[in-house]
Amino acid sequence: MALLEQIARERIHTAIDQPWPAAEQRRYIEQQSPRECIHLAETGEGELLGYQVLEQYAASISSMAHVGQLGTYVRTGLRGQGIGRRLFEATLGFALSRGYRKFVIQVRATNAAALAYYQSLGFTVCGRYTRHVLIDGVEEDEVLLELHLAQLPLPSTSA
Repeated sequence: MALLEQIARERIHTAIDQPWPAAEQRRYIEQQSPRECIHLAETGEGELLGYQVLEQYAASISSMAHVGQLGTYVRTGLRGQGIGRRLFEATLGFALSRGYRKFVIQVRATNAAALAYYQSLGFTVCGRYTRHVLIDGVEEDEVLLELHLAQLPLPSTSA
């Protein structure tokens, strides 16, 4: 919870401007299906470095059961050090074992680092929501990216 609060306070990396209360976050985690996951990156002492969430894109629509939506959150000062990539390797292995064939993500248009991160993983831009995010009175576009998992090499087992 503290990590998401820190990232939301930065006002630039996520559309989440007010993290959910602890009880709501707990309910969210408890209600995840067996096809959804949260992977954590921690130090040996248990300090959280980052996490990645995989959710079903549209759980109630069977024709989209092969599509997962990602969210990646890495602590300030640790971005660009490979944490997100290692999280992605773990998430990819999990997703392939559960029949996912495609990932999607929405990224704020001004978040150049996140756009570069996802594109380095093989995601391609496929659209844009204009004036989709409103934070502190400023409207911003969100860029839509997708990744077809069949295009990727198999994940390593060292994740």
